[in-house]
Amino acid sequence: MDVTQPAATTPATRKPLIKLATEFGPLLVFFWANSRGEWLVERLANTGLAELVNSLPPQNKPIFIATAVFMIATVISLIVSKTVLKKIPVMPLFNGVLVLVFGALTLYLQDDFFIKIKPTLANLMFASILLTGLYFGRIFLKLVFEEVIKLREEGWRLLTLRWGVFFLCLAVLNEIIWRSFSTDFWVSFKTFGFMPITFIFMMSQISLLTRYQIPEAASAEPTVK
Repeated sequence: MDVTQPAATTPATRKPLIKLATEFGPLLVFFWANSRGEWLVERLANTGLAELVNSLPPQNKPIFIATAVFMIATVISLIVSKTVLKKIPVMPLFNGVLVLVFGALTLYLQDDFFIKIKPTLANLMFASILLTGLYFGRIFLKLVFEEVIKLREEGWRLLTLRWGVFFLCLAVLNEIIWRSFSTDFWVSFKTFGFMPITFIFMMSQISLLTRYQIPEAASAEPTVK
């Protein structure tokens, strides 16, 4: 047997890649469609969709084409997730529904305000759920991640508070970006800005997770009856 032959990719290693592709892929498609908007408009104007394309506002057609493509890519990603991974995680499903709703409003009303406001409202909803739950003693992060992360109660409360505030900051940041800069800059920042910021924030919480983590031996210790 040739021991130098690389091992075949296993389902266990493929799943994270597929999950990443289904979650980040539609955003990349959105960025590509917006950056190639004028080219797509010219191509579609020579097809059976010419009447529809010509009905779009002339000053900013690329964002509307990109929104339509974004919606299609989102639906495809959800189908792939359900077919290959056998499930659709809650966050991508929630985000997908918002993309379809606000994308439809954008196209029907021919106003890119709706697709631009979508990240603001999504982050406000996440923040409201976490912080309101925390106020009433319900720690929703714990309900979702308790099987993966074992923390003391104080740790869950602090982590929930931090994520709630972080989502509020993302909502404010999105408002600043789309109101202060061009549509192209907003699309680029939505694609390549929010994810690195979120990743950096996640890494910054490692010290909290370490400080309040329940040792595996203690969490696995059987209850004496």
